[in-house]
Amino acid sequence: MSEPLFRDPAAPVADRVGDLLPRMTLTEKVGQVNQRMYGWDAYEHTPSGHRLTDAFRTEVARFDGMGALYGLQRADPWSGVTAETGIGAGDGARVADAVQRHVVENTRLGIPVLLVEEMPHGLQALDGTLLPVNLAVGATWDPELYEEAAALAASELRSRGGHVALVSALDLVRDPRWGRAEECFGEDPYLAARFTEALVRGVQGPAGERIGPDRAAVVLKHFAGQGATVGGRNSAATELGARELHEIHLVAALAGVRAGAAGVMAAYNEFDGVPCAASRRLLTEVLRERWGFGGLVMADGLAIDRLVRMAGDPVAAGAMALRAGTDLSLWDDCYPRLAEAVRRGLVDESQLDRAVGRVLALKFRLGLFERPYTTVPPPAPGRLERLSEHIARESVTLLEHDGATLPLAGRRAGTVAVIGPNADSVPQQIGDYTAPQRPGTGSSVLAGVRAAAPEGTTVTYAPGCGLVGGDRSGLPAAAALAAAADVAVLVLGGSSAREPDTRFDANGAAVVAAGNPVGMTCGEGVDLAELGLPEGQSALVGTVAATGTPVVVVLVQGRPHALPDLTGKAAAVLSAWYPGPWGGRAVADVLFGAAEPQGRLPVSVPRSAAQLPVFYNGKDHGYRGYVDQPATALYPFGHGLSLTTVAYGAPRLSRPSVAADGPDGPDGSADGAVPPLSCTVRVTNTGGRPVRETVQLYVRRVSGGTSWPRVRELRGFARIGLAPGESAEVAFLVGAGTLASFTHAGAWAVEPGEFAIGTGPSSDRTDAARLVVTAPDPR
Repeated sequence: MSEPLFRDPAAPVADRVGDLLPRMTLTEKVGQVNQRMYGWDAYEHTPSGHRLTDAFRTEVARFDGMGALYGLQRADPWSGVTAETGIGAGDGARVADAVQRHVVENTRLGIPVLLVEEMPHGLQALDGTLLPVNLAVGATWDPELYEEAAALAASELRSRGGHVALVSALDLVRDPRWGRAEECFGEDPYLAARFTEALVRGVQGPAGERIGPDRAAVVLKHFAGQGATVGGRNSAATELGARELHEIHLVAALAGVRAGAAGVMAAYNEFDGVPCAASRRLLTEVLRERWGFGGLVMADGLAIDRLVRMAGDPVAAGAMALRAGTDLSLWDDCYPRLAEAVRRGLVDESQLDRAVGRVLALKFRLGLFERPYTTVPPPAPGRLERLSEHIARESVTLLEHDGATLPLAGRRAGTVAVIGPNADSVPQQIGDYTAPQRPGTGSSVLAGVRAAAPEGTTVTYAPGCGLVGGDRSGLPAAAALAAAADVAVLVLGGSSAREPDTRFDANGAAVVAAGNPVGMTCGEGVDLAELGLPEGQSALVGTVAATGTPVVVVLVQGRPHALPDLTGKAAAVLSAWYPGPWGGRAVADVLFGAAEPQGRLPVSVPRSAAQLPVFYNGKDHGYRGYVDQPATALYPFGHGLSLTTVAYGAPRLSRPSVAADGPDGPDGSADGAVPPLSCTVRVTNTGGRPVRETVQLYVRRVSGGTSWPRVRELRGFARIGLAPGESAEVAFLVGAGTLASFTHAGAWAVEPGEFAIGTGPSSDRTDAARLVVTAPDPR
């Protein structure tokens, strides 16, 4: 008897799905759209190793199969999995294969299970290699470097038996009070889109029907608008209009879809009163019908259960999400009851078939029917670690400098006092969604300074104060160290490090009471009303500065904190968004001149929480500011200094006017709307040190259009290296994507009017050339 078509690896994916679906019972179909079980409940650690649990076997038998299993290798305080009880790198593939073997060999059709893991900044598993958080990645303005790292992270996931990587990419930092700011590439849609494309290319490999054995399927989080919740409150309401949604919050998602992303995750928040997991407007009309997305939509954890309040009961809630376009559940109690929803007539079985088909298609694309077990070796030892440190080094951003203090290697050998609650803690510099680190992994800033300091340099250390709270008992000792030193490196900021006694919500978010009794100031569930540094840290700055010793402030943080006026207090200020385990070495390299500061802010830094929002690309209404403080950011989007001086010439357009010519593209991308032209600017290193300059292109609509314009919008960037005295011409293509905006007609279009095309080193320091876009020639 010949093999069925769905077993033929040469057959197209659609044909294989079409052959398998009619063979399935209703119960088996429901099993394929369920991801009910926590992966860490599928095994237990015994003296002889890891073994599968009866609970896992029961779950597989319940539906005669399993669609997906989340977090088999996750380890953290929420899961309760520790270094002693979890799955290390040496056992990852073996345990994953045991899970797969049971599913394949003990079910009627032998459909493999998708093994889904968190990979927000590296694999969240014991011995998984961590990258700096997304906000640090955004600060590099280097998508190519991130693509390389994402590819290696995917290879590490596949070498341990995983198939699907969940990665935050679509959220934007529109309110830095939000605890998940660290998971965003920044506040700007264009910048986030470029990194989202790089992520998809890196994780999934070349675009095509098949995903290679050393690559993974990526599910992009979160669709859509989760970074725009009111008041920076996690999983709360949004107040977005359609234009703001499309022009700001859907840009990265569209870029990811066009790059070939295998899936997206429906966010917790609601849009226009409808939670994303139940929004047919978002999941079907926009995502599938307008954009042509054929991949998988996964619900966020327990999000479908939240619909019970609207739908009336779990069966109706599951039907509501399925009809809207959600394909795969995550831990909820509603999707396991979809068979009942079909029998009650709440949803047609054909709608269930569509969702099942998308799950099966992904399994075929990954080659799981032919290669259900792990065949990929891990990446070469140390390679991903080196990339992690490389990203950290490029992300360090110089915010202030007196022109003399840095690099420290240029000063005579003496004493460097390293002070602050973030100076000697690797856990406090690696961010949320991380597994326990093995002893000896990584380098704190203190360890990095000790290793990088020139021979003969004395390095002293004092914490000075706690990370949170107002205890000042450590200030005298810190002041004494600073007074006896030639320079003080003050390491401040925040932490997303979860502790064993942290309380968690059912979906894994930290539950933090007012006053923050745990030592977290950032992370999922840890939102702040005030953005200033805690009382103890603020007092430490004043105390150390009062000694008269030159002070270099290093901010290790996951969100932009509002800083006090450091004029006369700090000779230099550096930002190091959670730079990962080896971030301490990266910071030290910049301090001592082994690396030039290259980072640029991916987010605006406010003066206070009271002035929010301060994102650079708000509506252009010409607001002059509050009575008691400016409305502008303390440090604007795109800002970042170097240790040399750089001069920009005036931007030059290849022609001063162009005619709009043609409609927007079928997916809303404004393809072909205007003939392209170029904008060129000459950039010169006028100082005495080499520089890696990030040249930025901004567009501002001066007049015309059918909707109110923004202050300015990033539409391009280029990173160039310049030796002292060297100049370079940087040319940007100015096309439809550069000039288009989302109109009230519900489409992207280039509308006639006058535009300012600006270039410069940051969003607040640009020179512009004027471009006139005329109406299409009626002929």
